[in-house]
Amino acid sequence: MARAPKRQINHVRNSRGIFQSPRGLSSAATHVPLRRGIISNGIKHFILDVDGVFTTGQFLYTADGKFAKVFGAHDADGIKLIRPYLDICAITADHRGFAITKKRVQDDMGLTLYVVSEGERLAWLKKKFDLGQCAYMGDGIFDVPVFSHAGYGIAPANAFYLARKEADYVTEARSGEGAVAEACWHLIEKFFEPLDIKTLHVKRQ
Repeated sequence: MARAPKRQINHVRNSRGIFQSPRGLSSAATHVPLRRGIISNGIKHFILDVDGVFTTGQFLYTADGKFAKVFGAHDADGIKLIRPYLDICAITADHRGFAITKKRVQDDMGLTLYVVSEGERLAWLKKKFDLGQCAYMGDGIFDVPVFSHAGYGIAPANAFYLARKEADYVTEARSGEGAVAEACWHLIEKFFEPLDIKTLHVKRQ
């Protein structure tokens, strides 16, 4: 029996071994080990940090203060795809830039947006959600403890190195450049059903 041709594979090592994120191969066929078997009754929620996930992580300042953030164009499409499958919300600790975040994430994309400081994030999430039923996407130091409790953790390609190490899946895309869209696609195919880009349509909720 002839062997299938090799595909280029990006290997990312974490504390639970090696998982593969092949370019051009659907995530339904990608081996990604589940986190210590703590998923309870499947994934029901998708919680996303904002800065460094939806945005590039950069804050644009003048002498008058913060005035802009850079969001990607593709992520809103990913959110539209995943809405019928999961309850989605976003979380931010950026009080000074909240008006900017709210305009894009809540007003334009229609997501529920919570403001919670980094130090209180894990305790707040554990109180509000059954984290074993949550997929969580984050990029920073304070997202790492959340990964240890969430049912499934995702980090962008340019996340802090410990976040990448502890995540169950690391996107090929960088934050603010389609990482959220890739994560949405991956979650749908991993936990729900395969997607066909040629016949893609947005399901009604």
